[in-house]
Amino acid sequence: MAYSAGASGAAAAAAAIAQAIKASGAIVQLDQDNFMKIVGRAGDPVVVCATAGVFTKKYRYLTSYKGLFFYTQSKKPLSFSGKVESVVAEKIWIPG
Repeated sequence: MAYSAGASGAAAAAAAIAQAIKASGAIVQLDQDNFMKIVGRAGDPVVVCATAGVFTKKYRYLTSYKGLFFYTQSKKPLSFSGKVESVVAEKIWIPG
């Protein structure tokens, strides 16, 4: 059975996304307020920060809490307390 190049490319992309989800586990997308609540609950929180966008800058944030990953993005930078360790990344990529 033959497939067109577009169909096989789409299938490969879908397989790559599925594999990334398996490797990373569940990623929960939250609004900024709920993300900040999760960061506040963590004992020694680490937040990964990255910017994205060409014409409109977006700020993306990722943290973990109780075995899950939590993600949010905002138009303005979020401000964290001094107890939060920030890691600046080139990019945060969320599968799917």
